[in-house]
Amino acid sequence: MVDATPVLSSLDGVTSLYRRFRPNRFAEIRGQDHVVRALQGAVRNDRVSHAYLFSGPRGTGKTTAARVLAKALNCENPQDGDACCLCASCVAIAKGSSLDVIELDAASNNGVDDIRDITAGAWHGTPGRWKVYIFDEVHQLSKAASAALLKTLEEPPQHVVFVLATTDPHKVLPTIRSRSQHLEFRLIAGDTLSSLLHDVQRASGMQADDATIEAAVRLGRGSARDALSALDQLVATGSPTETQPQFDALFRALVDYDAVGALKSLAVLSQAGWDPEQLAEHFAGEVRQVFLLQVAPEVADAVDADRIRLSAWGEQLGLARTVRVLETFGRSMREMKSAPEKIVVLEVALVRLIKPELDASLDALAERVTKLERGVTRVAPSEPSVAPTLHPIGAGDASPAVALIETTRVDTSDDAGSHDDAEEPSLDFDDVRERFVQRVVPRTSRAAQLILKSAEVRALERRSLTIALPSEEMRLNTEMITQGLRSALEHEFKVPLSVQWVVDPSLVATVAKAPRAGTPRPTPALDDSYSADESVVVVQSAGDHLITEMFPGAEEIT
Repeated sequence: MVDATPVLSSLDGVTSLYRRFRPNRFAEIRGQDHVVRALQGAVRNDRVSHAYLFSGPRGTGKTTAARVLAKALNCENPQDGDACCLCASCVAIAKGSSLDVIELDAASNNGVDDIRDITAGAWHGTPGRWKVYIFDEVHQLSKAASAALLKTLEEPPQHVVFVLATTDPHKVLPTIRSRSQHLEFRLIAGDTLSSLLHDVQRASGMQADDATIEAAVRLGRGSARDALSALDQLVATGSPTETQPQFDALFRALVDYDAVGALKSLAVLSQAGWDPEQLAEHFAGEVRQVFLLQVAPEVADAVDADRIRLSAWGEQLGLARTVRVLETFGRSMREMKSAPEKIVVLEVALVRLIKPELDASLDALAERVTKLERGVTRVAPSEPSVAPTLHPIGAGDASPAVALIETTRVDTSDDAGSHDDAEEPSLDFDDVRERFVQRVVPRTSRAAQLILKSAEVRALERRSLTIALPSEEMRLNTEMITQGLRSALEHEFKVPLSVQWVVDPSLVATVAKAPRAGTPRPTPALDDSYSADESVVVVQSAGDHLITEMFPGAEEIT
């Protein structure tokens, strides 16, 4: 039976968890099996390289693995290429008093003189079989210091091993990288961290429930050191909620498109002492979990109550909006690094997310169209109805549900003098309506397609085409697409056509309602799928859109 209140030594009482439970042997290193196999095999088979480059995220075990390698190389009683941790050499290395291991913090000792002093001693003998030099953050060495180190790496003493650790291997001189055996450390998986923290909790007698441990795993983000430090902090505070900001109010404001609520929740978090960059980083982390839970739930790290909570927010936000939030906060985090008032950057980002009309991007336009479609009153007629009579604005008792607005008209009157209507091709309304959906719309820009997917062709009078939209706000957005639409129409029908826009709030319901058996097929509406033939070119960028407008019918061949 295990004692519920183990007695800890004085050292245990003042030392952080990540120092108390640092691995001492290869067998104790977790989450880096590929590194352990390479190093332990090299020691076992006496094929140790003169220089190793350990790279990877912080807290994943680079310096620890270097110390374990030094122990294994100088152990008096090695076991299968691993240290015994009992001999005098192993004990001295663990205490930091061994003359066989020299550690250098390259961040603070990055001058050429520092390196020359260190490397000059490499030729001196030591009590052990191997002298091991460990350079931490080696990428911060100056150019002159790197050159001095390179000289020693080119002609190293036979009994010396250099271990260079860095979080940024691309900043290390290529000539140094080429003379080292490069081993890449990876972020540690969540289940491995969870197992490690449970073992530490049992070994230390710490009072921590599963929820606290899982919270520490999330805060660790793949780093064993960060996870153990987070567990220390969570146990000290007694509540996981006090070590990270709570974003439910902010999620609610985003779902409800409530700008005031979003700014209030941000102000509350800021007044609680959270830095804007901290808030952006933590919130982006939560939104990432929301994204993963929608796309690949098995990859998400959220567990238990957090998983349920974030899944619920994902259902309300939707995938497209979740991605936009992630992208917006990613840009904001970059902008905040050089902004004088970081909180302003965060406030503007939130308002743009909640009010898409303030954002000119295509993603924001798509969100505006979707929002308008959902907001329109959906009252479907009980029976198929004939298209309503259209009246121009101000022309008598026009129907309140339908307003006719002419935005663009090409002069096609007989007094133009140069056109002979009898010689121009005649247009059939049903043919125009079908070709509009299948051939004209795919030739327009992406922005036009976003608007036209909710449109419906209503009438054709001579060379005037009437198109209905479900809301006045959506009609206002047609100014940016009309010119391109006219070009696509003229290219398809070989005659100039004017465009008139109709506002009909009942359109969304009519389009969404599936035709019943035995009833006439409703007027074709535009959706995201076009049954265009192979000759139709779907425009996907602003550049393609401009080319289509300038050269109708042109085809890019190179």
